Amino acid sequence: MTKFPCFLEQQLRFLLTEAVYSGKVCAVFDKGEQTRSNYSRILQGHLRTDRAGSMVTIPEYYEGKNVLITGATGFMGKVLLEKLLRSCPAVKATYVLVRHKAGQAPDARIADMISCKLFDKLREEQPNFAEKIVPVNSDLTQPELELSGEDQQTLIDCINIVFHCAATIRFNEPLKDAVQLNVLATQKMVALAHRMKQLEVFIHVSTAYANCDRSLIEEVVYPPPVDYKKLIDTLEWMDDKLVSLITPKLIGDRPNTYTYTKALAESLVQQECGNLNVAIIRPSIVGASWKEPFPGWIDNFNGPSGIFIAAGKGILRTMRASNSAVADLVPVDVVINTTLAAAWYSGSQRYTRPKSVLVYNCTTGGINPFHWGEIEYCINMTFKTNPLEQALRRPNVNLRSNPFTNQYWTTVSHTLPALLYDGYLRLTGQKPWMVKTITRLHKAMMVLEYFTSHSWVWNTDNVAMLMSQMSPEDKKVSPICLLSPKPTSPISPQPSGPLADGVRPAGARGCTESVVFNFDVRQLHWAEYMENYCMGTKKYVLNEELSGLPAARKHLNKLRNIRYAFNTILMVLIWRVFIARSQMARNIWYFVVSLCFKFLSYFRASSTLRH
Repeated sequence: MTKFPCFLEQQLRFLLTEAVYSGKVCAVFDKGEQTRSNYSRILQGHLRTDRAGSMVTIPEYYEGKNVLITGATGFMGKVLLEKLLRSCPAVKATYVLVRHKAGQAPDARIADMISCKLFDKLREEQPNFAEKIVPVNSDLTQPELELSGEDQQTLIDCINIVFHCAATIRFNEPLKDAVQLNVLATQKMVALAHRMKQLEVFIHVSTAYANCDRSLIEEVVYPPPVDYKKLIDTLEWMDDKLVSLITPKLIGDRPNTYTYTKALAESLVQQECGNLNVAIIRPSIVGASWKEPFPGWIDNFNGPSGIFIAAGKGILRTMRASNSAVADLVPVDVVINTTLAAAWYSGSQRYTRPKSVLVYNCTTGGINPFHWGEIEYCINMTFKTNPLEQALRRPNVNLRSNPFTNQYWTTVSHTLPALLYDGYLRLTGQKPWMVKTITRLHKAMMVLEYFTSHSWVWNTDNVAMLMSQMSPEDKKVSPICLLSPKPTSPISPQPSGPLADGVRPAGARGCTESVVFNFDVRQLHWAEYMENYCMGTKKYVLNEELSGLPAARKHLNKLRNIRYAFNTILMVLIWRVFIARSQMARNIWYFVVSLCFKFLSYFRASSTLRH
């Protein structure tokens, strides 16, 4: 069979497919018998992939494809890159847009990124995987994305799939900066996508909270809060001070500029996509990995991770949240599997699927709800059983819905201890840091307060449809065993799966299942996931080895003894100051003690009679 260059073969595929659908095959094939035969084989393979999408597995769809990823150095971007290369080994190349940062060139940043533990499994299976990663120097905030002419032409000629994950996730970002990073950068990416000759699908990663001013959120693009074009024009001539003054009025019922600009970006994608094949992924609160590449992987303090660590260290004691509100956490590997599957579906079915923008609400609350009150219990139990090193106090976070009660306990449990501790550090000649840490923690909690005090209902019909379209090969599971110290926490579930009743390897904590592209959160066991999440913050964020657990437990017992001693001394002081000097106080005290004694005597007598 005649070999064609990559670009020429892709052009032939595109032209021949278009010819089939427009009834002009004869004109295209008027090039000789042998050439017709070669072209026909190319066309048949292409149509087998793209017209019969349900017959093609996800790895088969990505075979030979060139993929472009923005935001690849971020949390979700890393997992997306690792998963794509590991589960779709026949992908041709992944181009990642990376800017210079802190004196590091894009090549150096990517080399540092792929050396982390996240890529260990991929490195073991495919030692030369780095050859498929092509760093491209780019800054999304600059004109033309700061791409060189050569890089632009390369992307225009060969990219088949775009994953636009880049965004600022700072909730309190100034409006000008948020628009620049979340709206204008998206506009530039859509414009570049229009020029790509081989593009099959454009995936835009948004957030489930883009429309958090609604209680019921469907899988549709809602009308924007303002015309994004007029807003962009207005912000160009406004100074920063004036923008900050009008920001509360602009964002309205939305809690921050992040959700506001994400809603604008969705509207922009819908209005400017034209004939592009576009899908939007809306994840809720993205947390540590559920199963892939291994349970509990997390590499940052963002979102709930920083809160969990503060609770584990004993710094966070109280937080405003509704115990009954749904905590819509979604594991990062669930989001990435949904994203890859959405691109497969939209790309392989692009000639038969509806032309409207497909939106996927990647959430858990409506399918497998988990509440903030349950998170409180899981955090306390996990960190008491497997404590963080050098904890300042025993983990005991409490969620309170009443703002006044929460403010009281914030002062008593956070502010006063921080002032006392910093005073001690000053007296001993050390640099104080606790008040600064508590201040930063309070700012983070204020940002999250809106999301921990409300619940939403998300429609997930498109996610269910996507799952139903997947082939059995893409949903198959194979058992693997996880090695870690045997847990003693009462929240730890009994192992399940094919090896649950069999013999496990020595040292194995339990068995789980390695899933190819699973995003069925009905199978998610929240207690087990939360334990892995908390342990992931210990191991991957704080870089604490599990071998240090015995010393950490000993330190926690020491803190418990100090607490008991302090409470005893406090009770003695209260007795000496208030009770011992007042006859009325003594009478009340004796009355309460005698009442307790009578109750205990009655209880003991009742127990004796029953036996």
